[in-house]
Amino acid sequence: MNMKSWIIIIDERRAGGMLDAAKKLGGQVTAAVVGSRALADSIAKLGFDQVLCFETAEGIPAEAYALQVAEAAKAAAPRLVLASDSSVGRMLLGSVAAKLNATMIGAVRLLAVDGESIVASRSTADGKLLEDIEVPGALAAIFDGEDVEASSTKPVPVELMPVEDPGTTMRMVETIEAEEAAGLLTAARVVGVGVGLASKDDLKLIDDLAAAMHAEKACTLPVCDDMRWFPSNRVVGSSHSQIAPELYIAVGISGQPQHMSGIRDAKVVVAVNNDPEARIFKNCDYGILGDLYKVVPELISAFKNNG
Repeated sequence: MNMKSWIIIIDERRAGGMLDAAKKLGGQVTAAVVGSRALADSIAKLGFDQVLCFETAEGIPAEAYALQVAEAAKAAAPRLVLASDSSVGRMLLGSVAAKLNATMIGAVRLLAVDGESIVASRSTADGKLLEDIEVPGALAAIFDGEDVEASSTKPVPVELMPVEDPGTTMRMVETIEAEEAAGLLTAARVVGVGVGLASKDDLKLIDDLAAAMHAEKACTLPVCDDMRWFPSNRVVGSSHSQIAPELYIAVGISGQPQHMSGIRDAKVVVAVNNDPEARIFKNCDYGILGDLYKVVPELISAFKNNG
């Protein structure tokens, strides 16, 4: 079976995971980088068989090149196309899928081959279940699987693709940080709050921890929808923001799949919970079993003394 794969790259997020998933199917794996030449040079070190660079001009968003990327994909005729779950990645993937007349599936965790078909395992029911979908033709999928740290290899040559100026159809006019919560998406440190906190007044404890850590604050969906303690732009989960901080401290969070999907790319996850059976203890790097009202003040003191 011809198992040529394309991976649409607009940043380095989950590039290693997508590469690993595609390589397990066999065949050539091509990175279609839509962005800067510097990004393409970095991707070329990860182990792709081929790296194509659709170099974007200054002031023109990547989405403006969607038709050109789709035409190149049609000429190459990959059997599988993957993209991350970023808004730009989804838009480019949709354009490519239309040109290839491909089946499009979201939230794909795993991929396999069964005869002449690709089998995609995607998450459903807020991440609590996986369902397998067999696709006999071309597949375009939004990747939601685990990331893999790709080891640096001898870089493959970057092939600059001929791109035309999109003209005035789409231009970047201005970038505005619309809300204070925008910093959550790029924060190096984040404190997450769950329903384990007894009352809204106790958020002062979380404020103090975030200040000591120089961190942003986040919450689970019930804390926003049911308790109304935070606005929706602070929710982290599969249906809201997905973040990748260096450090994430989860305070009073049980670890439901919907929330854990939103922190899958965090480098270090620390959980504070008084329930030894809490699901989050199976999905964190460090777990602190204890009363958060005793543990958090100790964390505040530690961060104040050590930064």
